[in-house]
Amino acid sequence: MFPKSPATRPVPRHIAIIMDGNGRWARGKGLERLNGHERGAEAVRDCVKGCRELGVEYLTLYAFSTENWQRPKAEVAGLMKLLERFIGKEIPELDAQGVRLQAIGKLEDLPASTRKALEAAIAATAHNDKLTLVLALSYSSRVEIVEAVREIAREAREGKLDPEAIDAALLSSRLYTCAYPDPDLLIRTSGEMRLSNFLLWQLSYTEFYITSTLWPDFRKGDLLEAVDAYSKRQRRFGGI
Repeated sequence: MFPKSPATRPVPRHIAIIMDGNGRWARGKGLERLNGHERGAEAVRDCVKGCRELGVEYLTLYAFSTENWQRPKAEVAGLMKLLERFIGKEIPELDAQGVRLQAIGKLEDLPASTRKALEAAIAATAHNDKLTLVLALSYSSRVEIVEAVREIAREAREGKLDPEAIDAALLSSRLYTCAYPDPDLLIRTSGEMRLSNFLLWQLSYTEFYITSTLWPDFRKGDLLEAVDAYSKRQRRFGGI
């Protein structure tokens, strides 16, 4: 059983993770990059279980960025097939745990077979309410914000929206993430100190936790350390 933080310590409602280090993990072991991604899928499984046991309500994973399309075609194709296999294999277990699968990003850019598997998994788990697992796929925060601004601009041009009514809440309501609360905790593995175009708007008041652990080695114990570190912080949201 996964040990929980003391009851007096807060557990983040929403955790977001930049899963970094698959390639370096594989290179360090003399393996192909895809082997690192395959091992990284095990870390995803472990993290989902950990969040479920801790009582986290939302877990958003940065699985594939729009920039990742620039990688070698063989690696991208392998990643898409790995995603399809992961979805097909894990859905029964996710469903049994009460996990609802969702996805954000330019999903129309995914291969047809990947979209089909993803849509089927989302439909199969739509009734669950214990944990919402959000996969950011073909995702770019800048593209997300630009698309939101374009939508608002069109509504203003058509007279459906008073420009003076535009505020932060309105913009948030046009983002891919409008149905979810902003993350309370961001975890980035592999020691990198950047956001990499991930949830730029939503992370405004999020607590950051950076670990040197490479994503394929990240397990429930590492998740607990991150949550414990979060629970000891004071969140002021700009106040005193």
